[in-house]
Formats: sequence, C-alpha cells, structure tokens
Amino acid sequence: MQPIAMQIEKVPGSFREDWRTYQGNLLAPGLWVMAVYRFGRWRYGIRLRWIRIGFSFAYKILFAMVQIASGAEVPCEARIGRRLRIDHSHGIVISGDAWLGDDVILRNGVTIGLRHTGTRGSPVIGNRVDIGAGAKILGTIRVGDDVGIGANAVVICDVPSNSIAVGVPARISFRKSVEAKVPEWSAVEEPSL
Repeated sequence: MQPIAMQIEKVPGSFREDWRTYQGNLLAPGLWVMAVYRFGRWRYGIRLRWIRIGFSFAYKILFAMVQIASGAEVPCEARIGRRLRIDHSHGIVISGDAWLGDDVILRNGVTIGLRHTGTRGSPVIGNRVDIGAGAKILGTIRVGDDVGIGANAVVICDVPSNSIAVGVPARISFRKSVEAKVPEWSAVEEPSL
C-alpha cells in the first residue's frame, strides 16, 4: 500500500466526482466549498505568473464568500482526496497543513488542525473516515483507514485503522468484526382491504 501522501498527490481535482458525491444538489454548501477548493488547487498549475495572480485574486474572493455562506474554512493548501463529503457545513475548520484521504465524511463543528499556536503540524486522515459533529482532531497525528470518530471527541494521539475514537480525550477501541446475520423473511401476504 502506498503512503497516503503519495495517493493524494495523484488525485486530480475532479469537480465531476464532487458533483456525484453531492448528487448534483446545487444547494448543498459542501458542493460549493469543494468547488472553490478545487478551483484553488487548479490555479497552482497555471505557469504564467500574471495569469495566476488574477486567478488567485478570484480565488480569495470566492473563498471569503463561501466561508461566509457555508461557515466552512477549507483552504486550498490542505491536501484533500476524492469524494470528501461535508454534511451540515457550519463551523468546519481544516488547517492548510492537513491531509485528508478519500471518502472522508465531515459534520458540523469539526476542527482538523494545529494543537498549539505557532507549532506546525496537522493531522493526516486516512481513507473512509467518518468524523462526528463537533470532533476536534489536533496535532501531528495519523488517523488510519476505516475509522469512526465520535461526536465531540478530542483526538490528540494516533488512531489505528479499523477503530473507533470517542470521548475527551478520545479513547480508542477496535471495531469487532462480526458478520451480521440477515433474517430470512418468508413471503408475507398483504392484508386485504
């Protein structure tokens, strides 16, 4: 398996994938946040400095407008994988140093960033991570793949793959691999009216 840094570097800024993630809902604030994020990442590829300056100015205006409208602060300096889903966008803050993998879900009030002011180093979030409302993930830590982070959890240490982090400070427990049995339903006759 490649390190997450290598996986994210290969991800194209695909607005089409974001469009599908939000099911084409133009009213979804998360779609607008991701559109401005992808635009901000795209402008770095412009080689001519004078043209890039114009697009950078446009990005700063769009970023401020989306931040005011959605309440989410997702700067283009952050590294975000594919299909990031932002449910209920208000109060979301992601540091410019943060790395997020594919299929991450964020809910309102989530902070992903620095643990101490003036100290660089933000979290690296794996793939398929579900982050509950109000959760804080702080410092130079790694969150593995297939992790659930509970609402209002404060995560300040590494979280291994296939686990759950809950509480303040977060306690980590591994997910149990239980095969769910699906009950077999017999044919039920519909009641006659």
